Order: sequence, then structure tokens, then C-alpha cells
Amino acid sequence: MSQYDYLIVGAGISSAVFAHEAAKVGKTCLVIDRRPHIAGNVYCEDIEGINVHKYGAHIFHTSIRRVWDYVNQFAEFNNYVNSPVAVYKDELYNLPFNMNTFSKMWPEVRTPEQAKAKIAAQVAEAGIGEPSNLEEQALSLVGRDVYEKLIKGYTEKQWGRDCKDLPASIIKRLPCRFRYDNNYFNDRWQGIPMGGYTKMVEAMFGDTPVKLNTEYREFIAQNPDVADRVIYCGPIDESYDYQLGRLEYRSLRFESEILDEENHQGNAVVNYTEREVPYTRIIEHKHFEYGTQPKTVITREYPADWKPGDEPYYPINDERNSSLYAQYVDLASKEGKVVFAGRLGGYKYYDMDKAIDAAFDLVEAELGVTIA
Repeated sequence: MSQYDYLIVGAGISSAVFAHEAAKVGKTCLVIDRRPHIAGNVYCEDIEGINVHKYGAHIFHTSIRRVWDYVNQFAEFNNYVNSPVAVYKDELYNLPFNMNTFSKMWPEVRTPEQAKAKIAAQVAEAGIGEPSNLEEQALSLVGRDVYEKLIKGYTEKQWGRDCKDLPASIIKRLPCRFRYDNNYFNDRWQGIPMGGYTKMVEAMFGDTPVKLNTEYREFIAQNPDVADRVIYCGPIDESYDYQLGRLEYRSLRFESEILDEENHQGNAVVNYTEREVPYTRIIEHKHFEYGTQPKTVITREYPADWKPGDEPYYPINDERNSSLYAQYVDLASKEGKVVFAGRLGGYKYYDMDKAIDAAFDLVEAELGVTIA
């Protein structure tokens, strides 16, 4: 007889939603995770009294009311607004592309009409009909100046390839905001949970037992009947021991340091858009929560090629990988006991709010509970 109704693999935010809702309807769950902590990639570690985002900057933003209402049960959010800046050589620009960006890039530009005319002239000068690669796509959308200074190097670092060798489909659009507005997101709600994400996820799990430093394949081999069903939020190909082949990802590497200064860069996120600068951005974590600690913690973020054993961050959803993922989904559908979910189980990049909304759909499908 099974000990639990559900074994949940992974202790991230999708798992926390499911575990919370399962407990509310009387279902028992056991959560396991190979890492030594809960909260997945939104895990925050207290360093010098600062909640350090150990796996990169995570800013919660959403226009989905039921998601916003849901997370506010578990944390109080501050009013942090994401307003990154970009460094190109000795120049500093506001992001996203907006009137502050354009007036700095072209000092003669002051009005939206002037900015639109400048971009249109550069697009016309590029003379691109049907873009055949990412560079041509970007030039056909925003012209050469914005592309060269704010897109080219950053994108090449992200993907580890020249923009001319990347498909045009990666950039379907490049939003230009013709207002003096540095708010990166257009979503209705945004902020950072006060006290950090780990505290929020811990509240979501509640009394659900969690086993850390636990590998699924080893655990299930020793406990084959531990649960009636498995909610698997890890890599779908890994769960099948890569029998059909490996799915591909891009990865990240982080270098953090404590600085004996109160304020290093004056902003939570500063992007570095030159390809020659090896990292894509520097995060100063205290600014997410308006910290006044005497020291600060910064993290340099480096894009990296992914290899087995590395942390998978961004799925490469090209034709080959999409086909392989579909084969794994078909394999899973024939077994029935395991449900694949979350960012890795679904081989899909999710913003946090979309991951939670997808978890709501999983709750409805598995538990028959609709979250309004």
C-alpha cells in the first residue's frame, strides 16, 4: 500500500502550488529535491542580511489576477519596479527601449515623432526585405544604432553564437516604448516578496514533508511504491535515462562577492551589452528590497554552454528538440502514473506567474479543484 497519494519531484514554485492545494483537499504528498534547499531557481540565501537571488534575478510580475491574489496569501510584496540600465562602452542607457534611451542615443531627439522618424530612417537604410537571420530581423525592427549598442553583443553572449547564425524567429518583435518610462514590465502587478522567495515557498509547502539531497532515480528504485502518482518537475529526458536522446539547454554561471561598500552600482540590475565583456549583467541584490545594510553583495551572470550535469536554464526549442520532447511526452502518456510539469518537465521557459498559472491547470486536472 502506498504511503502517499503523490510523490512530487522538485521543490520549486510549481511543486509548492500543487502540494499546497493537494493538502487542502486531504491528499498526502512527499516532496523530494536533489538540491540542499527548497524553492528551486527562486531560492534566496541570506548573506550579510541581504536576500541574495542565488540563481539570477527574479522579479515577480503578472497581469493574471488569480496568480497575484494567490501569491499574496504567502508573502507581502514590496513595490519594487524593474528598471534595468545597460552599459555599452562608456555609455549608459535606460531599458526597456524608451524615450530616455532614444534621447540619450540621439541627443537631437526629444519627441516620440522624432524617435520614430530616426528608427524608420535606419530601418529603411538597412533595406532588408525578408530577414534571414536574427541580425537582419533586429535591423528591420529598430535600425542599426539600437541593434549595435544594445542587442548584438548581449544576444551573442546569451546564445554563444553570432547573430548572423541565429534564426530570425528568436526575435519576433522588439518593443519600443515612445514614453519616458523605465518600467521594464507592462504587467499590472510586480514586486519582490519581502523576506525573499525562499520564505514564501516555505509557507506554500506548509507541513508537507520535503526530503532534500535526494535523487529521484535512486529514491524510486528503493521506494517503488511510495506513492500512487508522481508529479515530476525535473527534466523529462533524465527521468527516462535519456533513452531517446538528450534535450538541449543553455546554462548560466554565477560569480558572487561581498563588497565592503554600501552601494556599488545604484541599481539592482545593470546589463553589459558588449560581447567583449564576458558577463551579461551584474545584480546588486540589496536593491530588490531597498536594503540599507553596510555591505553589499553583487553577482556577475555568465551565459554558458550546457552539458549533462550542469543546471539547465533555457530550453532550446528548435525543431530537433521539440520533436524529441514530443516523443518523450508520448512515452509518458503510455505509462500513466507520472505527470510531467513545471519548467523542466514541460521543456518550456516560464516566467514565474506563468509557471504558477500552469500549476493551477495541473491542480484542476489532477485534483478537480479550480483556483479562481
